[in-house]
Amino acid sequence: MTTTSESERAPATRLVFGPGVRRTIGELARELGARRVLLVTDPGLVQVGHAREIEGSLRSAGCEVKRFAGVRANPTTRDVEECLAQARALGPDLFVALGGGSPIDVAKGANMLLTNGGRMQDYRGRARTTKPLLPLVAVPTTAGTGSEVQTFALIADEETHQKMACGAADGAAFAAVLDPELTLTLPPFPTACSGLDAIGHALESAVTTERTKLSGFYARGAWQLAARALPIVLAKPADLEARGDMQLGAAWAGLAIENSMLGAAHAMANPLTTRHAIEHGLAVALALPHVVRFNAEEPGARAIYATLARAADRGASEDEREAALSLAEKVRALLAAAGLDARLTEHGVRPEDIPALAAEAAQQWTAQFNPRRVGVPELRGLYEAALAG
Repeated sequence: MTTTSESERAPATRLVFGPGVRRTIGELARELGARRVLLVTDPGLVQVGHAREIEGSLRSAGCEVKRFAGVRANPTTRDVEECLAQARALGPDLFVALGGGSPIDVAKGANMLLTNGGRMQDYRGRARTTKPLLPLVAVPTTAGTGSEVQTFALIADEETHQKMACGAADGAAFAAVLDPELTLTLPPFPTACSGLDAIGHALESAVTTERTKLSGFYARGAWQLAARALPIVLAKPADLEARGDMQLGAAWAGLAIENSMLGAAHAMANPLTTRHAIEHGLAVALALPHVVRFNAEEPGARAIYATLARAADRGASEDEREAALSLAEKVRALLAAAGLDARLTEHGVRPEDIPALAAEAAQQWTAQFNPRRVGVPELRGLYEAALAG
């Protein structure tokens, strides 16, 4: 476990939470003295009208607003370069990112390149910026990635398709505007996938080799919120209280990652997304039960898993191993509640695909932080177990 002082990793992002708080974005811009704002979003959020509403709030505060709405799912360096071109043309003093993790990460990436130069590949790994970034206001419309409170941007290399965690010393948003009303327009499938991603963040960040007391606090809180709220959101999509709990849970899980890391489930998920187009949150959830069972053989991880199981379920077993393994069954139950099959074979993965997937997963940055060592042989076994669910 890392000995990093928790006080050195205190949250840098102001959380603005509640139904309707998106209407305060203009006030935040005014507080920052912003005059020119680049709004980074995606076509779907333009279509449902959220982008126009945000622009209206910013213009009411006297800001000139330009929109970059070309962000794709699972963004690559190409998305960042296209956004950067818009930023250079405008010369903004504030970025506002509206959407899921993709627009938020693209805004972070363009901000890094605008202020520090170079290419996204230059910022892979730990924070590598040397000059201050412009302020960012993140407005998540999903409840999953936690990118709104993190200093890293997850961007894939356009040529190699390898996902890169690109860091900035001051990459955290100035504010994260958590308005659960914005998630009501999210269709069922992305709602489920983003929620499963938050579940994965909570369970993985809780046990990594980089975990701290602070990350454990956030991971436990995120797990308690999301484990209770996600089934409600899946069954009653209009339940605003549960939607709000999912947004808070996702943000807290993001803060857990910021003070910890992620593990083997995310290492396995990235190749599933790039090679088989399985949505990221779903890919995490397909791998997660098997990773939990694998990690539960390590005493420290097993004890943490058992504590999490009991925190969310008073009926969880007093036996540590049984309680820990119940988390794997909880994830499988959430997949079932979302109508998603837990077997990789049902998502286009074949036995002959496993060697390439395992080799690529072993190269993922997060693999090194798993509480049990995972190399190609271990990852191959985990993928094989996931084939049959």
